[in-house]
Amino acid sequence: MSENKELKRTLGLFDATSIVAGSMIGSGIFIVTVSMMRDIGSVGWMLFLWLLTGIITIFAALSYGELAGMMPNAGGQYVYIQRAYGRMISFLYGWTVFTVIQTGVIAAVAVAFSKYTSVFFPELNNELYSYGNVIQITFAQLLAVISVVLLTFINTRGVQNGRIIQLVFTSAKVFALFALIVLGLAIGLKTNTLSQNFTDIWSASKTTILPNGSITIVPLAGFALMGAMGATIINSLFSSDAWNNVTFISGEIKDPKRNIPRSLFLGTLIVTFIYILANIAYLALLPVNGSAEAADVAGRGIMFASEKRVGAAAASVIFGDIGVSIMAVLIMISTFGCNNGLVLAGSRLYYAMSKDGLFFKKAQKLNSKQVPGIALWIQCIWASILCLSGKYEDLLVFSTFASLLFYILTIGGLFILRKTEPDALRPYKAFGYPYIPIIYISITLLICIDLLIYDTKNTGGSLLLIALGIPIYYLTNKKTNISNEIIE
Repeated sequence: MSENKELKRTLGLFDATSIVAGSMIGSGIFIVTVSMMRDIGSVGWMLFLWLLTGIITIFAALSYGELAGMMPNAGGQYVYIQRAYGRMISFLYGWTVFTVIQTGVIAAVAVAFSKYTSVFFPELNNELYSYGNVIQITFAQLLAVISVVLLTFINTRGVQNGRIIQLVFTSAKVFALFALIVLGLAIGLKTNTLSQNFTDIWSASKTTILPNGSITIVPLAGFALMGAMGATIINSLFSSDAWNNVTFISGEIKDPKRNIPRSLFLGTLIVTFIYILANIAYLALLPVNGSAEAADVAGRGIMFASEKRVGAAAASVIFGDIGVSIMAVLIMISTFGCNNGLVLAGSRLYYAMSKDGLFFKKAQKLNSKQVPGIALWIQCIWASILCLSGKYEDLLVFSTFASLLFYILTIGGLFILRKTEPDALRPYKAFGYPYIPIIYISITLLICIDLLIYDTKNTGGSLLLIALGIPIYYLTNKKTNISNEIIE
C-alpha cells in the first residue's frame, strides 16, 4: 500500500454519463408505479409526479455542475458541503452516506438482484439460519452479500474493471428498457387500454389492501391529495436517486470541469425520458384498475400487479408466460449494473473523508491498482451486514429523505459560495441561477415537510441518524487533533 499515489484520471464523458444513468436505473422503475397508483389512484397525477421528479432531478444536476467545475476532486458532494459549511456538516453528510445512504441502497439493490434471481432458483427463498424472531437469514440474502463482495473485488482490481462492468451493464439495461418501451407501445396502442386509462385521469383516491384481503378506497382531494402526492413521490425520487455518485469519482474523470457538469445533465435527462416512456408503456399494456382476485395480469391491472411487479406484468402481456423470466433477467442486469456504480463511487467519498482525518485512517491508502481498496472493503462489510439485517427496506426511506436534505443543503451552498468566493474560478455557472436553484430548493423543501407530516416515523428516524453523527464527529475530531499535536 502507498499513501503517496494519486487517483488517475482515466474516465471520459461517456464513462461519467454511464455512471450517472447506471447508478440511477435499478429496480425501482419496475416496481414503484404500483405503490404510487395505490397511493393516489390517478394516472394524471402519477405521470405528473414522475415528470416533477425528473425536472427537479435535472434542476439539481444543473446546479451541481457549477460546484463540480469549481471542485473537481475525489469526494464530490462531500467536498462541496465542506467548502460551503465547514467540516462538521460535511462529516454528517459522509456519516449518513456511509451508514445508510450508500450502503443501505447497495444492500437493497443487492437483495433485489437476489430476489429476481430466485425466479430461476426458488430454493434461494429457503431459510439458511434463524434465531427466534430476531434473526432470519435466507439463501437469497447470502447471494446478495456474495454479489456485493464480487463487485467490490472487481473494483479493487482497478477503475478500468469497474468502468467496463458499468458500460456493459448500463448499455444492456438501457437497450432492454427501450425495447420494452417500443414493444409495449407497439402492442398496447393497438388496443384501447391507454385511452381507457386516460379517461377521468385527475380523479384521485387511495387504495388500501387490508390484512384480511379486503380493499378500501378513499377519494382524495385538496390537502389530502397534496399530502398523498408528497408522500408517494418518495417512490419516484428513490428510483431517480444516486445521480450525484459521479461527483464522488471526480478525481478519476478526465477534464472534470467540463465532463462532470455535462454527464450530470445528460445522464439525468436520459433517465427521466426513459422513466416517463416506461410508465406510458405500462399504461398502454395494462388497465390501471383491476381485481386482486384475477388470475391473469391484465385482470389484475397495475393496481394489483403480483408482488407490485408492474414491469413483469407488462412483459407478460408482450411475451406471454416467458415475459416474467425476461423481466427477471432484465432486473438482474439492471440491479447488478446499478450496484457496480454505487460500489465504485461510494469508496471515493470515504477516501476523501479519510484524507481529512474524518474516517478510518487506512481508507485513504491506494492499492497497487491505484484505487482505494481498503475503503472499498470497509464499505463492503457494512453493506453486507445491512443485507443480512433484513432492514434494508426501512433504510430506503431513511436514505432517500436524508439525500433530499443534503441535496437542499448542497445547492444552498451555491448561494453561500457566490457570496463568500465571488472571484473563484467557475468554468461552468449554474444554468438559470438563481431561479432554478431556488425552485429546486423550494419544491424539495415542501416535499420534505410533507414527508415529515405524513411519514413521521421514518423521516424522524432519518433525522435521528444524522444527529447521531454529531457526537461521533467531535470524538473523531478530538482524536485527529491529538494525533496532530503528537506529530508536531
